[in-house]
Amino acid sequence: MKFEHRAVPIVLLAVLIDVIGFGIVLPVLPELITTLGKVDLESATRISGWMLAAFAVAGFFAGPVLGNLGDRFGRKPVLFASMAAFAIDYALMAMAPSLAWLFLGRVIAGVAGATFGPASAVIADVTAPEKRSATFGLMGAAFGIGFILGPALGGLVAQFGVHAPFFVAAGCAAINAVLMLLFLPETLAPENRRAFRWRDAHVISSFRPLFHAGNAAPLLLAWFLWQVGGAVYPATWAFWASMRFGWDAAAIGWSLAYVGFLMALVQVTLTGRILGRIGERNGAILGLASGGATLLTYAFTVFGWQVYAFFLIGALGALVFPALNGTLSRMVDASHQGALQGGISSMNNVAQIIGPLLASQALATGSRHGFDGAAFLVAGSLLIAAAAIVALFVPKAAPAAAGETPAAH
Repeated sequence: MKFEHRAVPIVLLAVLIDVIGFGIVLPVLPELITTLGKVDLESATRISGWMLAAFAVAGFFAGPVLGNLGDRFGRKPVLFASMAAFAIDYALMAMAPSLAWLFLGRVIAGVAGATFGPASAVIADVTAPEKRSATFGLMGAAFGIGFILGPALGGLVAQFGVHAPFFVAAGCAAINAVLMLLFLPETLAPENRRAFRWRDAHVISSFRPLFHAGNAAPLLLAWFLWQVGGAVYPATWAFWASMRFGWDAAAIGWSLAYVGFLMALVQVTLTGRILGRIGERNGAILGLASGGATLLTYAFTVFGWQVYAFFLIGALGALVFPALNGTLSRMVDASHQGALQGGISSMNNVAQIIGPLLASQALATGSRHGFDGAAFLVAGSLLIAAAAIVALFVPKAAPAAAGETPAAH
């Protein structure tokens, strides 16, 4: 593949490493937390939820700060510092003597991992406007590949101990930091830099663009419920699979990789065809209903093979993002498209704080009372509710923004 600028593949690698670093530790979290904390699996589930929420909170607040630092000092130093911090942090977590140390490590990882803003800025700096959408699509692909590789790699190296995935993540981050230092060019010219101001580096203003989306409240609510419900996978999958099927880290890693692979396969091969035939609104309903129904069935599965079978249907959940995003984009004029995506990103960050807490507490509470499928009942119900909102409150043809012409799309 030929890139328009040599900076692009380097920042794509940074995004990939970021996601791999998040996913690689998921398969070993049950054993690691129970060992370090000397707690049972139920308590470890609750602790993991708070740990994931802490990671999300750190990234939520760090994102605007890193973005503004990139506008002040340039993209390269911010990205290099983040990746170097990643390497050091994962190395320290590999030697964590206590849960408090592990918590601190996840917070630092959340800060260092808020690299999507500076990475996106590099792409915007070096890519022609008409080619940015395609290049940003590669960032999405890097995210998807990272979610496949991370858990699979974590499961594989876990045979060398629960700390091994952290050492691998540290090594990958260190290599990427060296590549950035040696080969990443600075893409922000000195004359285009601006002073850093704390009043610009906060998260509140990032929600304002959502108000430009006309009568999009039902869609935004459906989006939020979908994001909160979808957090059940990273938040509870490893713990639930350990409780329900007795899976080890390798089995958990491969199952998460399978989920990521099928989602990517649907995105590449079926999304365009299905949405082209039934439309974005119906595609969103289909994706949400399929994903929700699959989560509900997981609550009552008995055999491990059923997980793999049911997700053949659940993979249609990959339709939701392009369907909802496409419908929302038609409600906003051309001058607010970028701001809308920023607002949606902020909403996603809030969901990634709430979702893991809700899912982990539901799993732990349910298991205490003899039913370890409670998290999937909650998550599945949220997705079904989102599908119902779209079906009942979103018109079959979403209204275009004022002054917008069909040519704009």
